[in-house]
Amino acid sequence: MSMIRESIVVTVNARGEPHLAPLGLIAEGEGWILAPFHPSTTLDNLRQAPFAVANFTDDVRIFAGCLTGRRDWPLKPATLVAAPRLAATLSHLELVVVAVREHEQRPRFVCRVAHRASHAPFQGFNRAQAAVIEGAVLVSRLHLLPRAEVEAEIRRRLIADRDAQAVAATLRRPLPEDVEFLNASRVQLADLRQTVRPLARKMAARLAHKRRHRRRAALDFRRTVRKSLASGGVPVDLAYRKPRPAKPEIMLVADISGSVSAFAGFTMQLAYAMKSEFSRVRSFVFVDGVEEVTDILEAAADVTSVTHRLNLGTRAVRLDGHSDYGLALETFWDRWGGQVRSRTSVIILGDGRNNYHASRAWVLTAIRQRARHLYWLNPEPAEAWDTGDSIMREYAPGCDLVVECRNLRQLRAFVEQLD
Repeated sequence: MSMIRESIVVTVNARGEPHLAPLGLIAEGEGWILAPFHPSTTLDNLRQAPFAVANFTDDVRIFAGCLTGRRDWPLKPATLVAAPRLAATLSHLELVVVAVREHEQRPRFVCRVAHRASHAPFQGFNRAQAAVIEGAVLVSRLHLLPRAEVEAEIRRRLIADRDAQAVAATLRRPLPEDVEFLNASRVQLADLRQTVRPLARKMAARLAHKRRHRRRAALDFRRTVRKSLASGGVPVDLAYRKPRPAKPEIMLVADISGSVSAFAGFTMQLAYAMKSEFSRVRSFVFVDGVEEVTDILEAAADVTSVTHRLNLGTRAVRLDGHSDYGLALETFWDRWGGQVRSRTSVIILGDGRNNYHASRAWVLTAIRQRARHLYWLNPEPAEAWDTGDSIMREYAPGCDLVVECRNLRQLRAFVEQLD
């Protein structure tokens, strides 16, 4: 049986527009065979421009993204062929079609290797990454099977892997506060929007109560002396000033690229719904540029209107529209760093996936030296940090606290500890 190497294949159409697709390369002698299904964009492109670039990467998000509609991954020019390669690839092959074996379902394009290059060592996949690759292969073939047959097979495998009772518990609909921001469906997002304001009222009341009762009040000397006159000048009953704890100022700096935008939107909306408990709430959004959107959020009725206003255009996108945390943080520091004060808590919202740009982690150290606190909320599971283009290990040392914040329950726990 021929060896098959799972890859991300980049092809271009007659206008030179790239298309990314996960595809297994079939080994044949010194060459490789591309066998895209009919119909598909990859098949059409190979007929128009008979060359391709096969990318071997350990960033499994690219495999999953290609199957869920995201194909705007950073690219770089190839060496010999006119199709680009992935910026995140560990190695790549530049292939030129030398023959086509026609087939009704999967024509086979026989290719020779025009150029090959290695860019970084392959460290292997963990179990979760391997499962994503296997899932991507299966999902790409779902259109070949009846839906009922697919659902029955999924249930059978789940029950075999666990048991019927555990599967039934897994399939129950989760509470809104347990829905993960990055995986929420449209229906679940609508449920989350309904919970933001009631949750904000409860959290504001709890935060106010905690501030009033946790700080020890200062002695009121004059009232104590007056009270002591009734006991012959002996201060038996001490009087204290009414506690007036200072409210912190909040600066939210949020990545609004891709699926992270839902998490950023809910967090900013929650903060504004609780703004009575803070002296001021300012919000900034970024992709590879930064813009302050405080006025937009103060005027917005809900998360949907915030997203609509931001989608009309902001300076948060400066260059190619891919997240560049280093550039965005440095721009924030240059423009607003002087406004960070000892009462300011700076909260960064994002997954720390920097698309292989420079981290500029020194900015976080500079902000931390001026601010009361510097927090980072990451909507990804902690085990996904520092995989692919995630550089949380470079950003974490500059923060007072880095928190996994995947759902409203975790977000509420974080907000309640603010001081």
